Amino acid sequence: MDIQGAAPASREIDGSGLPMDQAQALVLDELRALTERAEPFAAILLMPAPPEGRTPAASASGTSTADRVRTLKLIRPGLTALCRGLAFVAPADIPAERAEAIHSGEQLWGCPTMATQDVTAARAWAGARVGG
Repeated sequence: MDIQGAAPASREIDGSGLPMDQAQALVLDELRALTERAEPFAAILLMPAPPEGRTPAASASGTSTADRVRTLKLIRPGLTALCRGLAFVAPADIPAERAEAIHSGEQLWGCPTMATQDVTAARAWAGARVGG
């Protein structure tokens, strides 16, 4: 198969069954891997329901908010160059700061974003972004 002529693809990243900090780390790891492939893509990000109470600064896996911010800063140039869009599928009751991060789009992520509760709509949007 000739990869060089391959059309952009959409990729689904499912963190919906994970604790929030692990889901965020998974999303960043997967996005980093996608940017390292150096091929255009769009991603559908299935996010979990918000945790009860406050989110700790560091998770059981050892990743902190600061680590996730550093990772995002490192991969943002690749997202800007290669990502055609990130479609977040999240429950309606997400915390305000998470909703703000999703809707900040290019300022935060470096590429267009959309948020929905409907995975079918997210898949359609991502498919349209990659021309499929």
